[in-house]
Amino acid sequence: MSCLQLHPTACPGLGAPFTPALGPAPLPPSPWGRVYGRRWLVLLLFSLLGFAQGLVWNTWGPIQNSARRAFGFGGWDIALLVFWGPIGFLPCFAFMWLLDKKGLRVTVLLTSFLMVLGAGLRCIPVSDLTIRKRLIHGGQLLNGLAGPTVMNAAPFLSTTWFSPDERATATAIASMLSYLGAACAFLVGPLVVPSPNGTSHLPLASSESSTEHIKDRIEAVLYAEFGMVSLIFSAALAYFPSRPPFPPSVAAASQRLSYRRSFCRLLSNFRFLMIALAYAIPLGVFSGWSGVLDLILTPVHVSQVDAGWIGFWSIVGGCVVGIAMARFADFIRGMLKLILLLLLSGATLASTWFTLTCLTSVTHLPLTTATLYTSCILLGVFLNSSIPIFFELFVETVYPVPEGITCGVVTFLSNVFMGVLLFFLTFYHTEISWFNWCLPGSCLLSLLLILCFRESYDRLYLDVVVSV
Repeated sequence: MSCLQLHPTACPGLGAPFTPALGPAPLPPSPWGRVYGRRWLVLLLFSLLGFAQGLVWNTWGPIQNSARRAFGFGGWDIALLVFWGPIGFLPCFAFMWLLDKKGLRVTVLLTSFLMVLGAGLRCIPVSDLTIRKRLIHGGQLLNGLAGPTVMNAAPFLSTTWFSPDERATATAIASMLSYLGAACAFLVGPLVVPSPNGTSHLPLASSESSTEHIKDRIEAVLYAEFGMVSLIFSAALAYFPSRPPFPPSVAAASQRLSYRRSFCRLLSNFRFLMIALAYAIPLGVFSGWSGVLDLILTPVHVSQVDAGWIGFWSIVGGCVVGIAMARFADFIRGMLKLILLLLLSGATLASTWFTLTCLTSVTHLPLTTATLYTSCILLGVFLNSSIPIFFELFVETVYPVPEGITCGVVTFLSNVFMGVLLFFLTFYHTEISWFNWCLPGSCLLSLLLILCFRESYDRLYLDVVVSV
């Protein structure tokens, strides 16, 4: 008798002792493998939440010159506004516990409510600039507290709602949309908000570059983001179930380790720690770097609008390639390590090219808009597209640790590295060539760790072999 003919808690390998079915009466048809069309609506709502969180987090970096003029922000303020993102991951373990114990609905509603409060704080019209800056910082912190859910819960959602041949794709869509939101901030901010020197795709009159006009345009962006976040919260409140009536796979129905045992398993698993560092170091560095991209490109005389377009296309390219790679991984299983080796090799070469190009006085490489566009876009494509592949490999490596806990630990580590980097940036923001060198160094270290990593596919084995 196969495992599919038994109750899920009575199947060997699912966390409970094996007990045969009692009585001669036939068992009802197995619910495993059943998927529901509503899974795409759940994925859409979660992805939109991630999109909004990324958009709000990256509001200020792309328009840092305008924010300095309108609100009196300094370099320390700009770095801190980005820094609230990793700071918001400090209670990450509380959100992991909530996801593990209460499920998706409660966690998503709490997360979206924090985002509504944060976006609303930034819109309060206060004439005192000191109080206004504090409200903006407080709003960014509340939005940062939503980061653990939108960054960690994608693999949990894909396992709960999607079949094994759709899981990597669903993980990619749910995790990539947060980065796409950050990318749209690169586009929306510089196009809507004029820079102090009048740089824009459209000719501006002198009055349109005034401080009051710039402030009005920034506030228009803040109100629009508040409206979008409120709409997503209302939609999630109306409909966002925690789980489907029946699980889509054996792995989704299996019993997982407890919260405490999961941490013990993760911290004692050397292979997991190795691959976690391979993810956390380069992605943490890249997230901090892209959050202040305008600040980094200003010394090489790149305009605010051009910096926005560079950031936009680098993240959009990574999202598109990441979803394509995840779809490929769903069709060709067992290739996650090879895919990561290819992506991290490309990231190492692209980041080295960008760093050397910025040192034009030493390397004499041509510093043009085309070279900056190409190197930054390639770097974003290679690094961002690796995220869903990493997530799937994490879950496969440490199964049956719950997906939310596994990805929570690695994203917490990533934000620790991002936070340390931005912490140093708040003190050393006048000369930041050192920041660029962190990129190729982190990518090369990650590549070496992946080369030494021995992959395994425990969850896939359960779905493909045990269920037969």
